[in-house]
Amino acid sequence: MKAAADHALPEAPPAVRASTLLLLAAILAVIAASFWTLPLKWRDLFGAEAARASLEFLRGFAPPDVSAPFLRKIALASLETLSMSALGTAIAAALGIALALPAGGRFGQSARLATRGMLNVLRSVPELVWASILLIAAGLGPFGGTLALAAHTAGVLGRLFADAIENASPLPETTLRTNGAAPLAAFLYATLPQAIPQMLSYTLYRWENNIRAAAILGVVGAGGLGQMLKFHLSLFQMQQAATVIIAMLLLVALVDAASFAWRRRMTR
Repeated sequence: MKAAADHALPEAPPAVRASTLLLLAAILAVIAASFWTLPLKWRDLFGAEAARASLEFLRGFAPPDVSAPFLRKIALASLETLSMSALGTAIAAALGIALALPAGGRFGQSARLATRGMLNVLRSVPELVWASILLIAAGLGPFGGTLALAAHTAGVLGRLFADAIENASPLPETTLRTNGAAPLAAFLYATLPQAIPQMLSYTLYRWENNIRAAAILGVVGAGGLGQMLKFHLSLFQMQQAATVIIAMLLLVALVDAASFAWRRRMTR
C-alpha cells in the first residue's frame, strides 16, 4: 500500500475560479479602454520630425559644464540633497517606530484603527504636495523639503513597521510573559529583535527612494540639485543642466550601491 501511494500520480492543480477569470477580464478591458480613450499620437511621437527635434534638443546638453567653480556648486548641492534625504528618512524612521506600536495593535483596536488611518493619510499625500504645503509654512529651502520627505516616509515606514511587528512570532513574547516578565521587557527582548532586520531593510530602501525624491523636490524650491536643475533649465542653460543631471544620476547610483551592500550584510 505504501509503495503504491509513493508511485501515485500527483494531485491535479486546483481549477481556476470564475471570479479570478472575471477579474482578469475586467483588468484587460480597462487597459483596452485606456488605449482607446486617450489621444495617443504614436505617429507624431515616432515620426522623423520628432526624431529631429529630439536630437536638436539633446545637442544642447553637450558638452556638460565641468568648470571648477560650477563643480563646487554641484558638490554643495549634492551634499544638501544627501542631507535632506538622510535626515528626512531618520525622522521618518523615528516617527514610524512610535506609530507602529499602536498601529500594530499594542494599545487596543481603537488605537490601531486610528493610527492606521493617520498613516494612510501621511503616505497618500505625495512628497511634492507635502513640500508645496510645508514650504508655505517653513519657507523656501531644504528645511521644508526635509519635512516633506519625513511626513510621507513616516506614513510608509509606520505601516511597514506595524506589519513587521504583527507578523512576528508571538511565542517568544508569550513565553517571557508567562515566566513573569513585564510586557515592555517581553516586547523589547522577544518581538522587537525579530522585526529589527526587516525594519532596517525597509528604512534603507526608503532612503534610496528619498534620494530621488529630494532631487525632485528642489523643483518646487526645496533646495539641492533639483533647485539648480530648475534654475538652469528655466534660463535654457543646457550644458549646466546636463552637469546637474549627471550629478543626480551619480548620487542615486552611489546611495543605491551603499544601501544594497548594507542590506546584504544585514541579511548575512
